[in-house]
Amino acid sequence: MPKIKSNRAAAKRFGVSGTGRLRRHKASKSHLLVHKNPKRRRRLRSEVEVAAADRKRVTRLLPNL
Repeated sequence: MPKIKSNRAAAKRFGVSGTGRLRRHKASKSHLLVHKNPKRRRRLRSEVEVAAADRKRVTRLLPNL
């Protein structure tokens, strides 16, 4: 039986916290940062939990988590 491979694109974008929750980075942080105010840029730094609606899809892409 072959090993189950995880989706490499998803593995780079999602992670698991210490308590086992799926984490992701926020969008809109890669470019055009000059016109975004510092408060908004600070908020975009933090990670957030993956939404409950998307959790099943992400775990299917990453079976080894």
